[in-house]
Amino acid sequence: MKLYGEFTKEDWIQALEIEGKSIPTSFILHGQWDHEWNIATWKEILANEQWIPSWNAIVGEYNNNQIGFANVFGGPSASMIAHRFSVLGTETFIQTGYFGGLSHDVQYGDILIVTGAYMEDGVSQWYIPNETMVYANQELVDKAILFCQKNGYSYTTGTVYSTSAMLMETSEMVKSWAKQGHVGVDMETAATFAIAQKFDRKAVGLLNLSDHIIAGDTFYTGNKERDKIEKETDNKIREIALYLAGLHLKE
Repeated sequence: MKLYGEFTKEDWIQALEIEGKSIPTSFILHGQWDHEWNIATWKEILANEQWIPSWNAIVGEYNNNQIGFANVFGGPSASMIAHRFSVLGTETFIQTGYFGGLSHDVQYGDILIVTGAYMEDGVSQWYIPNETMVYANQELVDKAILFCQKNGYSYTTGTVYSTSAMLMETSEMVKSWAKQGHVGVDMETAATFAIAQKFDRKAVGLLNLSDHIIAGDTFYTGNKERDKIEKETDNKIREIALYLAGLHLKE
């Protein structure tokens, strides 16, 4: 009898009752608590030949490319998608979502192109033991930077601290993470990056500043202007993610 960590591509194809042609070449994982609106949005984007692998995910066609989208929250949730599809053969994983700001240099509306993640998410250590940092694919980072420059999108690059317990954050913790040089804190990126590295896949992160915690902001101190900026930035990140997801078609 095999257990999940021993499943091969063929085992997952049988378990999920799919055909090889249904496997997406790229998967976008979006870190957010609320999922219903995101799934509805991506059902419209991935309009053709849709497949629902789980309650929080959809696979469909975009520009003649099979792309997956999943709404995930935290490392364990991200791993349920990234692990299965890495084994199935998905080549590229794009982590989107939000980060808490740890640098006074980053501003609302900036797209954080994540170059690496500190592994305190509780999942990544299982995939690359004895490491504390895991890194993005440099080619994808460079392509994302060029896309932002070409389109005039405000961006920054840097690392995030991936945590497993957002509600346990304190001011002292945040200050210590900032002193380590991290631009932000999130919950999923380290897991997604580590799983991609384990299975020799490519991964990158594109995150939106949701709460500038080093400046004293929280989710609960927002305003209409901040909400507007966040929505506009989400649209830009979605555009970049779709561009990166289709890169293999041009290679």
